[in-house]
Amino acid sequence: MEEAISLREFFKTIRKRLSLIILLTFLAIIITGIISYFVLTPVYQMSTEILVNQSPAETGQLTDLNIQTDLQLIKTYSGIIKSPIILDQVMNEMNLAMTTDELAEKITVSNADQSQIMNISVQDEDSKVAMEIANTTANVFKNNIMDLMNVDNVTILSPAVLKGNPVAVFPNPVLNMAIATVVGLMLGVVIAFLLEYLDTTMKDQEDIKDILKIPLLGVISPIVEKAEIVEIEKMTFKRKGVIVDGQEKASPADST
Repeated sequence: MEEAISLREFFKTIRKRLSLIILLTFLAIIITGIISYFVLTPVYQMSTEILVNQSPAETGQLTDLNIQTDLQLIKTYSGIIKSPIILDQVMNEMNLAMTTDELAEKITVSNADQSQIMNISVQDEDSKVAMEIANTTANVFKNNIMDLMNVDNVTILSPAVLKGNPVAVFPNPVLNMAIATVVGLMLGVVIAFLLEYLDTTMKDQEDIKDILKIPLLGVISPIVEKAEIVEIEKMTFKRKGVIVDGQEKASPADST
């Protein structure tokens, strides 16, 4: 667009199309709310915490070297937890009708920086299934780590527990509607300016000067029909009190 839009024109267009912008924004919020609450399937997340700690050294004390070794092992353990050797056992114990890759996509293994605590999080459409997968995965991993790594330094700190009213982690209706508000506003503004850009009609003398690039010499007033003139005069007289209820009376101004 070659023409620059001034700030005054911007707000003029916004004010002119304000109803359209508000309508599109409310439509976006309503549609997003309906989809979030009634269409999308909620997904629940359950987590199990595991402590990775080295057995005390022969001196009977934990050293910094032991802790650093455990921190380095956590990355290895994260890969082992999501490997087929662990997940296949989990599927067999729970009789899950899914592939190893599908189960691995449900599981997330993480730990905070410089922390020996690992977190196994499982997301599923059924909160009870998510809890059972998290706890079964932790138990299978703990029982197999001795054979795999020849170490015994895994302790389950906090198993996943199903609470009374679990809160779904997806979808987030409030966040979705907040995003829809922003998107609806942006869409409304874009459509408003698009309609304004496509509207080539001249509405006032300013449009004529801007489009034709010639000075304005005069303005022709609207031509009023005779019947309309009579009606306008009657209305004017009524305001002045000259004609009331079809009878001509003296104007209050004249009576004084």
